[in-house]
Amino acid sequence: MAQAYPFSPPHALDLDPTYARLRAADPVARVRLPYGRDGWLVTRYADTRTVLADSRFSREAVVGVDIPRVRPELTDQAGSLLSLDPPAHGRLRRLVANAFTKRRVDTLRPRMERVVNDLLDKMCAAGRPADFVRHVSVPLAVTTISELFGIPEAGRPRFHAGAAAALSTSAMSPEERRAHRADLNDYLVELVGRRRREPADDLLGTLVAARDERDRLSEAELVQLAWVVLVAGYDATINQIGNMVWTLLSEPDRWTAVVREPDRLTARIEELLRFIPLGVAAAFPRIATEDVELSGVTIPAGDAVLLLVHAANRDPDVFADPEVLDLDGESGAHLAFGHGPHHCVGAQLARMELEVLLSTLVRRFGGLELAVAAGDVPWRAGGMFRGPRELLVTW
Repeated sequence: MAQAYPFSPPHALDLDPTYARLRAADPVARVRLPYGRDGWLVTRYADTRTVLADSRFSREAVVGVDIPRVRPELTDQAGSLLSLDPPAHGRLRRLVANAFTKRRVDTLRPRMERVVNDLLDKMCAAGRPADFVRHVSVPLAVTTISELFGIPEAGRPRFHAGAAAALSTSAMSPEERRAHRADLNDYLVELVGRRRREPADDLLGTLVAARDERDRLSEAELVQLAWVVLVAGYDATINQIGNMVWTLLSEPDRWTAVVREPDRLTARIEELLRFIPLGVAAAFPRIATEDVELSGVTIPAGDAVLLLVHAANRDPDVFADPEVLDLDGESGAHLAFGHGPHHCVGAQLARMELEVLLSTLVRRFGGLELAVAAGDVPWRAGGMFRGPRELLVTW
């Protein structure tokens, strides 16, 4: 019999213990989500990697199908980078990768450092205690994506409001969400058109100019890619920044260790990525295109398979003492950025952004601490990602 999923409402950054129980006793479990047909949930690291990389599990096949999901509307779009299989996916990814090379990410670092320092200056000016989410997390994400897309200052409030509403999963009605998505989509179309007319060396300009053997991205592909970058680079960034700062400050010894050894920050970010469950629930299901066996269970062709990389990142067969955040250990090959064809193309950019922020914070605010008890921090609800709604800090 299928289990109801998600198992429970998220609480702070606690990962529901049901994942660990299933990993040990029922690693390929039948689940029933609020909408759509039943599916299979995999919780082991090895099975998760298989589903992410094996061509027998298709993202393209989910388009237009009554897949298991947490909200009523179907959101997967045909032709999107997130909803394509090879070889079509490879063609689109190659074009996009031109905008996320290490060289391009490295050129963004000085600007990122200036933005972070400016935001921290403004936080200081606001006085103590200060809301880190309002003063740093949100404006950093908005500024980063706005500059990557070439969004002018005047358009950023519209972008921020539309993005926050469009990415909500339950805080508003489907009709309201569709209206916000349509408005934001119209704005992205405007931005793409502007970059066609006025070429620039920002991310959107690079995507507009991207070519591969005389191939180029269509208008529809450019807008869909803008959505992908929006989800990964805006909403996920806001929440992951807050999550990492809360995690380090919630136990002062963690922050002290990071301040004492700033040269180890890069490795410690990887452990934070492994340990923190950013996603609220499993997302981006695959459809089995033929019968496939995982951990002794046969998944019939046509069935949907769900996974939560955070559950795989707690697999004791792969990670030593996985339920503990070990800032002095090795994070190993975590799956925070996915695996296989759909591995996050912007992973280098995300890592750089986290590195710049945390290294600057460690250098300038060694005495940073929470202004309220860790358990009193309010958390967001109704989104795809976990994150503090407000994070009051002092120094």
